Amino acid sequence: MPDSTPASTVAAPPRARTAHRPEHEDAARARPQAAGTAGPAVDDLAGIGDIVLAGAASGYAHLAARDTVTIGRLAAAARAAADALARPTLWPRRADRWQPAPRTARRGVSGRMRVSVVALRPNAFVELAADRPRAGRTEARSEVLALVSGQAHLVVTGPDGALLAVQELARGKARVLGASGGHQLINTGTATLVAVRVGA
Repeated sequence: MPDSTPASTVAAPPRARTAHRPEHEDAARARPQAAGTAGPAVDDLAGIGDIVLAGAASGYAHLAARDTVTIGRLAAAARAAADALARPTLWPRRADRWQPAPRTARRGVSGRMRVSVVALRPNAFVELAADRPRAGRTEARSEVLALVSGQAHLVVTGPDGALLAVQELARGKARVLGASGGHQLINTGTATLVAVRVGA
């Protein structure tokens, strides 16, 4: 029996549906990627200059790191120098004047520290140099004293010679002098006094 359904009413076969993908996914698929990588390496610090250059030499002389000398380091160096000079054979032969300490007393000293030693006869005294900044520096110089042997006192006098203070320099303890002008080290015992001074 002939089909009487009009040609216009015949349904066309359905087309296969495709899932809709956003445009950015298509763009991401179009970009090639190296196999096994999901993006930039985590440890790649090439773009972070502060981290990459940390600890490296800057190339600028005025930015070079300087070895800072603290009061603690001066005191430790003074005590170590005093211990190293415990043997009388290392004491200075010339008395009543400051002179460079022997190499044995300077082994634990580094950087800009200076170590000097003095031997004082009974009742003798020695001046401590006035506090003057070194060339190219604006901060005051710091000094530390330590007793090697004998009995000593520090006397502080004013500009007019008036006695301002008297302090004992005990064995095993370092005495910090923030401003050494007007200070005198006096041998108040009956034996030879030996003391070391470390400054920066």
